[in-house]
Amino acid sequence: MTLAFPNNARSYDEARKRVRFSGHDGMFEVYFFVAGEVLRANSSSRTASEAEYLASFDALKPRILKAAQAAYKANCAQTIHLDLDNFR
Repeated sequence: MTLAFPNNARSYDEARKRVRFSGHDGMFEVYFFVAGEVLRANSSSRTASEAEYLASFDALKPRILKAAQAAYKANCAQTIHLDLDNFR
C-alpha cells in the first residue's frame, strides 16, 4: 500500500513542543510528530505560540508530507518522529 494523508487534522503538543498528524497505509494508521525545532526554523521567534506552530506546519505542509513519506519508507513504524535531519 501507499502512504496517504486523507485527514487534514493536526494538533499541537504543548508539553513536547511538537505537532502531531496522521497518515494511513491501507487500513493502518501511522502517527507522525514534527519537532518544534523544524517549525521554529521557519520563524524568527524563539518562543512560538500554538497558533504560530500550527501556521508554520501549514506553510511547510508539502515538505512535511514528503519527509513523512520518506521516513515511513525507510522505517515502516506506527509512530515516526520528524526532526531537522529529515528535512536535509
